[in-house]
Amino acid sequence: MKLCPSRSWRCWILVFLVASATAQVTPSPAPAASGPPVPYASVSQLNLLLSQLEQVAQTTQVDLAKLRIEKWKTDSNTKRDTQSDVDSIDRNLQMALPEIIGQLRASPENLAATFKLYHNLDALYDVLGPVVESAGAFGSKDEFQTVQNDLSALERSRRAMAERMDILATAKEGELTQLRTQVRDLQAAAPAAPVPAKKVVVDDTEPPKKPVKKKTATKSTKPSTPATTPKPSTTTSSQPPAQQPQTQPQP
Repeated sequence: MKLCPSRSWRCWILVFLVASATAQVTPSPAPAASGPPVPYASVSQLNLLLSQLEQVAQTTQVDLAKLRIEKWKTDSNTKRDTQSDVDSIDRNLQMALPEIIGQLRASPENLAATFKLYHNLDALYDVLGPVVESAGAFGSKDEFQTVQNDLSALERSRRAMAERMDILATAKEGELTQLRTQVRDLQAAAPAAPVPAKKVVVDDTEPPKKPVKKKTATKSTKPSTPATTPKPSTTTSSQPPAQQPQTQPQP
């Protein structure tokens, strides 16, 4: 019987598990600006869930280390695949899971961090399931019983985290609805801003007139008439010219 419940979006969970397990642990991000205080009941519930999960992780690591996969009565491919799954789970429990738990402790009601932890637990459950099946089919009875108990404990932690995530999402949605209502009420109560009066600016300055270009007279292309020279007069006087008196010499 298959121990892992099937879900439509689980095809990429194993990729997430491998990436989370091989990633190096990075320093926790600096705390953001202080928000509203987290209720004590919420913090207490989270601390209890995380403490139980840390105990499950430690026990699972010990039990996986006790498996003698090389002695199982099966083919080499099954042994190799099962050992690879065990190594991936062990790396995740040592590196990725503690880092995510630390982030959630720093921000107890952060939905993104809560979902990240739930997602990681879901991936661990999907990979641990086939290991339990192989232990039941090829390993000893004690090996199967121990890893079966680990799988059941991991499933309880996963369900508890899913319930907490659902409660937080409902609470956040209520807060968002309340904030929207308050903003709408404030906008309705605020006095309407006066409409500024329109100013009409009259410009009585006469714009300068554009200079009028004078048309230049076109020169006539007609040839000029030559001036007529006066002809000499040919009329003759009918009177003879006057004779000058002769002066006689004195004795």
